[in-house]
Amino acid sequence: MMEPIKQRYSKQRETILKVVQSTLVHPNADWIYQETRKIIPNISLGTVYRNLNQLVDSGRLLKLKDDAVVRYDGNIGHHDHFRCTRCGKWYDVEILDLSAIKAFSEKYNFTIDSLNLELEGTCESCLES
Repeated sequence: MMEPIKQRYSKQRETILKVVQSTLVHPNADWIYQETRKIIPNISLGTVYRNLNQLVDSGRLLKLKDDAVVRYDGNIGHHDHFRCTRCGKWYDVEILDLSAIKAFSEKYNFTIDSLNLELEGTCESCLES
């Protein structure tokens, strides 16, 4: 795993980080821009994009690709994701039974250093409607 990139303190970057960490919706850059403007009204969209890239590069945010949209996740701890194919919401999930991964590793004699699982399907809210 790469060593995180060290950065000088930036009020704008820290505000953007707090905005992303304050939500569970896995927002895109436009949403983050709108929310950050409530705190720093004169911030530009370019500044938001540049700082999001720096936060991802430094390991302080995760970047998720959702078709043509890039989303960001403030939860950098190990977890997996479920994406509803109907409403498009992303959910943090924890896969508790890793026996299939262990069996895979043993069968092919691979050492697995990391696991990032993205599941797709229909969420409970969409199933009920």
